Amino acid sequence: MAKLEAVTAVLNDWTAPILLVGCGNMAGAILARWLDCGLPPRWVQVADPSGRAVAPGVVVDVRLPERVALGTLVLLGFKPQQFGDVAPGLNASLAPGCAVMSILAGLPVAQLRAALPAAGTIVRMMPNLPVRTGDGTVLTHAAAGGAADMLAAIDRLLAPLGLVEALPDEGDFDLATALSGCGPAYVYRFIDALAGAAMRLGMGEAQARRLALQTVAGAGATALHAMQSPADLADAVASPGGMTRLGLDVLDADEHLLTLLTDTLRAARDRGAELAAASA
Repeated sequence: MAKLEAVTAVLNDWTAPILLVGCGNMAGAILARWLDCGLPPRWVQVADPSGRAVAPGVVVDVRLPERVALGTLVLLGFKPQQFGDVAPGLNASLAPGCAVMSILAGLPVAQLRAALPAAGTIVRMMPNLPVRTGDGTVLTHAAAGGAADMLAAIDRLLAPLGLVEALPDEGDFDLATALSGCGPAYVYRFIDALAGAAMRLGMGEAQARRLALQTVAGAGATALHAMQSPADLADAVASPGGMTRLGLDVLDADEHLLTLLTDTLRAARDRGAELAAASA
């Protein structure tokens, strides 16, 4: 509660129009966080074919507006495969100088610029779902020549979402996305596996899931605020010959865990490159 109270006024004096083109899970999580942090709903418009209501006071239309007002910040929040269909109509409606923030996986800024020449500032982003509670990570790469005022406005919007990590080299985007964009899914799978292992060894399902979830949440919070590295924290818990050390020996044998996660990130990274090639 204290954390939320500390940020409720962050966006309550916001006065620039925001247009969400598409409002799927990720864009919806971003919008919900902004609204929690005081963003007045009257400044938000959503264009989504579903027409589904997203929040009290936020206007939703099934079509793009005929004209996107000067100074609007546009968040692209639909499926990357739909970009070719959406871009012509969006570009035709943009007033000069509108900023575009894209969370479309695999679409580089050069492709965004080529399809949306009417846009001013363009920022490629990759958030992860913990942005909903302000605990997320947002990777960013800004196209050259962005307007300083628009970049400052985008920075202000992103700050309540969590850690904002700028990537000067866009070539790092696929690997960074595999780590932080896809990473929560891998952590969720680990939690599920940790509970499942306890269940296989005889623990009841409800208790195993409860303990696994809290264990990972507590360990993550400790690691986030600790002065030591995660490796040092693990060793500090593991007494020689004790229970923790014997378990770590299984994970560390022949670098099984490191190899598994390297293969996992490589597969996700390479898929990002494939998506970019397919959408070019």
